[in-house]
Amino acid sequence: MDKTRKPKAGVLQIASPRFKELGAGTAHGTYSQRKDIEVRAILAEWGKSAELVWPGIVYSRADADAAMRQFFAENVDFIIAEFLSWSEDFAWIRFLRDMPDVPILFVNPAKEKVPFTDTLEEDDFIEYLCCGTLVGSLEAAGDVARIGRKHFSTIVGSRAELSEKVAAFAGAARVRALLRQSTVGLLANYNEAMWSTYIDPYNVFTRIGPEVRFIAYSTYAGAIAALDEKEFSEYKNDLLSRYKMMDDVAPEKFDASVRASLALAKLGRQFDIDAMVFNDIDTAMLQFIGLRAGFYHPWFNQNHSVLVPEADMGCGLMTYILKLLTGGYVNFIEPFHIETGSGTFAGGHAGPNDHNDPAWQQNTIIARDVRFAKTQYKYAGAPFAWYRIPPGLKTMAQLVEENGRYKMVCALVESLPGRHLLATYSHTIFRPRVPVCQLFEQVLKVGTTQHFAVVDGDHTARLRILAELMDFEFHHIK
Repeated sequence: MDKTRKPKAGVLQIASPRFKELGAGTAHGTYSQRKDIEVRAILAEWGKSAELVWPGIVYSRADADAAMRQFFAENVDFIIAEFLSWSEDFAWIRFLRDMPDVPILFVNPAKEKVPFTDTLEEDDFIEYLCCGTLVGSLEAAGDVARIGRKHFSTIVGSRAELSEKVAAFAGAARVRALLRQSTVGLLANYNEAMWSTYIDPYNVFTRIGPEVRFIAYSTYAGAIAALDEKEFSEYKNDLLSRYKMMDDVAPEKFDASVRASLALAKLGRQFDIDAMVFNDIDTAMLQFIGLRAGFYHPWFNQNHSVLVPEADMGCGLMTYILKLLTGGYVNFIEPFHIETGSGTFAGGHAGPNDHNDPAWQQNTIIARDVRFAKTQYKYAGAPFAWYRIPPGLKTMAQLVEENGRYKMVCALVESLPGRHLLATYSHTIFRPRVPVCQLFEQVLKVGTTQHFAVVDGDHTARLRILAELMDFEFHHIK
């Protein structure tokens, strides 16, 4: 699976066979010649945001059948459908009835001004016919309602506005398709300390897409024992070259944490994992392994995969979705506490968190995991990458299951700059776009869990589209 590929869009453009040869000898050519010129410009613009599968303009039932076969054979992520003018709907209804379940984005362009003032001349009359996209779209909408096609979205606007919305839809449709080819690794079981995070693995496969693989702690221990010493030394030296280490870190415990972190990447590669969901606070794991891994190996980013703690498969999937959607560095957090005086909340998480953003390497310190420093585990206090999450606007989002329904919740927050706080936790201070108490009052009313994924930028529009395509409830707190 190529997780860095462009979205793939089938393009279905319907025109009228009745008009096809009208306008011969006019200044701007026949109806079909004008449509050919128009379509080339459209495809050039849409091709900037997606790989296009274009079977040619559809004039007949046979054309519609050929388009369906090509879209299915080339496994498109979604279909852009458009009536190029008024047209008979016999090809359209066949397509709606017979095309397998692929998201369809139905577009209708609006011109700022039509290029004619009357239709006395044949050239202007043909142009009038060519501009009649609204007539075709209204007719087509009736068929959509009667046939009841799922995952069908409609947009109207200028060509520039349509291109922008096509790009957003393409990104979401690509993620939907990639989820169906992905694999979640659960190491090694659910977290009994937080049952509200549980998600049904069968529903994950049938309703979202990824297959779930269960990885035993004994397999993890075997991966640590089998590590190549050269690879271990290279990773250890890479960490030391990039990050300052606090003086109280024990060398043997640092080595153990490096080995445990490298082994997680090895398991990810071995089992072809896209989202490693790691129960890093299970007492059985701590007794068996002797510590929890503290570093986020670069392999996860190189493979466009993610690693999350505390066995939260829902937020693991949300983290993976944001990785696929943005290609960026995604962090896993839980909100800790609200400070009304500054309108902020503290958030972060213990355990491995993505500290690999090359623009913010100075935000990481190798420090003792003080949460376990006084325990009896073999490597108590083994170090981790203590990361201050970079400043800037972030999308904060989560995914939970409720009795077979999925709920996606998102909000915009600003991560503030500052010094390292909250030992043991990768962290930051957030100021949300809405009043902080209002934000969490609304989240509490939705009924979710404590874990969120955060990534640079505003991606709420594409998350809304994805939620619609995945049949998730969508809650944008704004």
